[in-house]
Amino acid sequence: MKKLVCGLTLCLSVGNIFAGSTKDIYKKNWIDFNKNGVKDVYEDPAAPIEARVADLLSQMTLEEKTCQMATLYGSGRVLKDAWPTAEWSKEIWKDGIGNIDEQANGLGKFGSELSYPYANSVKNRHEIQRWFVEQTRLGIPVDFTNEGIRGLCHNRATMFPAQCGQGATWNKKLIREIAKVTADEAKALGYTNIYAPILDIAQDPRWGRVVESYGEDPYLAGELGKQMILGLQAEGLAATPKHFAVYSIPVGGRDGGTRTDPHVAPREMKTLYLEPFRKGIQEAGALGVMSSYNDYDGEPVSGSYHFLTEILRQQWGFKGYVVSDSEAVEFLHTKHRITPTEEEMAAQVVNAGLNIRTNFPPPQDFILPLRRAISEGKISLHTLDQRVGEILRVKFMLGLFDNPYPGDDRHPETVVHNAAHQEVSMKAALESIVLLKNENQMLPLSKSLNKIAVIGPNAEEVKELTCRYGPAHAPIKTVYQGIKEYLPNAEVSYAKGCNIIDKYFPESELYNVPLDTQEQAMINEAVELAKVSDIAILVLGGNEKTVREEFSRTSLDLCGRQQQLLEAVYATGKPVVLVMVDGRAATINWANKYVPAIVHAWFPGEFMGNAIAKVLFGDYNPGGRLALPCPWQSRSGDFPIQRSERERSNFPAEPPPD
Repeated sequence: MKKLVCGLTLCLSVGNIFAGSTKDIYKKNWIDFNKNGVKDVYEDPAAPIEARVADLLSQMTLEEKTCQMATLYGSGRVLKDAWPTAEWSKEIWKDGIGNIDEQANGLGKFGSELSYPYANSVKNRHEIQRWFVEQTRLGIPVDFTNEGIRGLCHNRATMFPAQCGQGATWNKKLIREIAKVTADEAKALGYTNIYAPILDIAQDPRWGRVVESYGEDPYLAGELGKQMILGLQAEGLAATPKHFAVYSIPVGGRDGGTRTDPHVAPREMKTLYLEPFRKGIQEAGALGVMSSYNDYDGEPVSGSYHFLTEILRQQWGFKGYVVSDSEAVEFLHTKHRITPTEEEMAAQVVNAGLNIRTNFPPPQDFILPLRRAISEGKISLHTLDQRVGEILRVKFMLGLFDNPYPGDDRHPETVVHNAAHQEVSMKAALESIVLLKNENQMLPLSKSLNKIAVIGPNAEEVKELTCRYGPAHAPIKTVYQGIKEYLPNAEVSYAKGCNIIDKYFPESELYNVPLDTQEQAMINEAVELAKVSDIAILVLGGNEKTVREEFSRTSLDLCGRQQQLLEAVYATGKPVVLVMVDGRAATINWANKYVPAIVHAWFPGEFMGNAIAKVLFGDYNPGGRLALPCPWQSRSGDFPIQRSERERSNFPAEPPPD
């Protein structure tokens, strides 16, 4: 009751641009959503949820039901308006909408002006929610969704290591802490549904989304994912794990641009690729699931009754709603080509068990074919009510009909990116770092070093080490900055040495391209710096151009000119430490043989520089656990061998052959 009263007070305090256009629908302890002056069952906070769902369904028109089955992407992405306008009464969402994704989170045309200061973002979502509550016939609230796999996907929220780094911690308690921070910031900003965690396992290191996986092991991924789900939902949010199912083993490590039919046997599919999702549904009770855009055995998962109904609902007891990955529904028609018309496409996904279509085109692109499919008898009214009822059930469970205006529109900065949350981010960065090699106890480095060369394309990089599934504009501390601040009395100098990728990438992975004069000059500059330094710390790896969705690799060698840079700096005879900052493991065979100390930091988040400095100089003892395959090239040159333990072999110290 206290929560409800607070919610009602808040909703009255926010300015209403439509003041006077509706009755006073905000009553004591309830809201008159349908504006009829009577407390209907669905408006009664004391009524059982199933009764509220049934009552609301009985009052809904076909138009209102179908509008609940689509996503509207937020302002500046699909929604062209920053704030509600009078023209909205002519749009298809005049009858409501299922959810709005990424509204005022920092992405899109109006990103900066709406997302920060944080209060601006909350007020924006309140006004949009107010329009749906007050200006639609039944007042069904919107579910505001957002990403959250490495912190909330909102401008200047707390950023954590990428999921691959979180997996390397092997720390369930820490993942629960990350979930709590993400949930607290989401609640403060008024989001109600978080698209996290990613439960796909990564057993092919070429796959572009290795960076977003907890690891190769289904038990580890399941246990960590379970903690993320439990942590989010303990705070009253819906967790929507993704991408269901069998998404992470496409042919050749590719996804998106290909049909992505995974070549995996049924038993392996169940015991490996489905197991983390089973844990997330059965053991953690996830209220959402995102269906994937791949097919399995020739059948698109988003249109599969076997996956979305038989497995998800009948076998596992899933009670939430299924939202599609972007284009997953359209792919039935455009890529998989199993449905000849858009009406058949809509019918197949809805009959299979999909609740809400998500994609960047306008919602009517799905809603209108859906209505035609119903009118043609391709979807029964019973099935329609099932799908819509599952959506409404989650909205009731989230408390949206009792407090449609969650979030703090006055002082959200007391929660978002506060000092306590930053401490968790720093802790996660430290625990994610893995010591791959430490020959002759080269690490930790002496704090009395006078001249330190920090070299490499990831030594002073910020922009390319973030991803769209995490916070935008996070205050990332670079490796160079972190070491420079850590040793204020030392002479710490920086040289880029090369770019992550060369101008011929990705073709250059297939054939050798000679260095041009500019590239050679960059390497020469780094070599000269190393020569006059006591030690060279090389910071190499990848970035958003080498590891992300649809960015699979044909080779796992270092991209661009990084190998040439490494060999040239090593040839100076100065001590070398290699720090890998990357979203995947690489075949660093040469470095493994000649470089005495190797650390893998993954993408550590906003405290990258601080954490790596503490590890290198002995204030934190790094782990030796790997959650992702660490490949070492076989002598035959075939596909990399997976070795999931720290390499402890001693290698000869002779210089490399000419």
